[in-house]
Amino acid sequence: MNAHRGSAVLSSATLSKVQPVATGITENNRLRLFSGSANLQLSQEVARYLGMDLGPMIRKRFADGELYIQIQESIRGCDVYLIQPTCQPVNDHLMELLIMIDACRRASARQVTAVIPYYGYARADRKTAGRESITAKLVANLITQAGANRVLAMDLHSAQIQGYFDIPFDHVYGSPVLLDYLVSKQLSDIVVVSPDVGGVARARAFAKKLGDAPLAIIDKRRQAHNVAEVMNVIGDVKGKTAVLVDDMIDTGGTISEGAKLLREEGARQVYACATHAVFSPPAVERLSLSGLFEEVIVTNTIPIPESNRFPQLVVLSVANLLGETIWRIHEDTSVSSMFR
Repeated sequence: MNAHRGSAVLSSATLSKVQPVATGITENNRLRLFSGSANLQLSQEVARYLGMDLGPMIRKRFADGELYIQIQESIRGCDVYLIQPTCQPVNDHLMELLIMIDACRRASARQVTAVIPYYGYARADRKTAGRESITAKLVANLITQAGANRVLAMDLHSAQIQGYFDIPFDHVYGSPVLLDYLVSKQLSDIVVVSPDVGGVARARAFAKKLGDAPLAIIDKRRQAHNVAEVMNVIGDVKGKTAVLVDDMIDTGGTISEGAKLLREEGARQVYACATHAVFSPPAVERLSLSGLFEEVIVTNTIPIPESNRFPQLVVLSVANLLGETIWRIHEDTSVSSMFR
């Protein structure tokens, strides 16, 4: 595999031992795969891994902005998987997913699984002040009431969101893809860094899979939404290759300020790893600063337009991981064993 900075899309060798057993799916099989408009390229890669085509579907928008969805093949009695990250524009993509679910339910699908590589509104997972909505729970209610029988999501911002659903929920992780790429680079003197106290469990698990690499934590105080003030580093990073690990990069404030502090504390190299590249402004300007990051490594759960690409960016594909998970769910075999 070859990584090309700024536009690379890689398949994970982590799955090289797991053969795509779905190859050769016949027309008699109940598995059907459809894609929303949010990330068609990822859906096509998943379909390719499964050895099948995406199902035909009409999608259009009326003059008043309303969406129209029609499934163009019989799915009666089928197990349908709808791939749709609820990324920007979040409300449009969420509504499209709900309409797709409803269309499949009304077409007598046996089971409808919402495959959500990126779960929008995940950060609104609890009340932090009076008179707030727990929007992550509201989204769970909407998906369930629309008619989904199961949900498959990747790297939720908060694991407790799984409990918001009263239907089966499979939670998978993009870390095998990120880890495989880092291992292939043969980096030395690695220290895994959590950008905040809340991400320590994630960073600790990441460090363990990198040969029990040492762990460091950045202590910060958040002053307002999307504004973070970095305080100090807990742990030794001097002369080491620091790998900042987070579930997502939104405006880039937390991770770029963390990288600056790591450089000040003597880190020799700084890499950033995250599953979801939200990249809200001014993320690209912050992440592409010269001398800050060796690489910013993300996955393709969210499509990244050319305008948001920069020289240090490396994009890895989670298509094989999602494809294998879909097949295992369909075959009623273990999903968790993929991550052991």
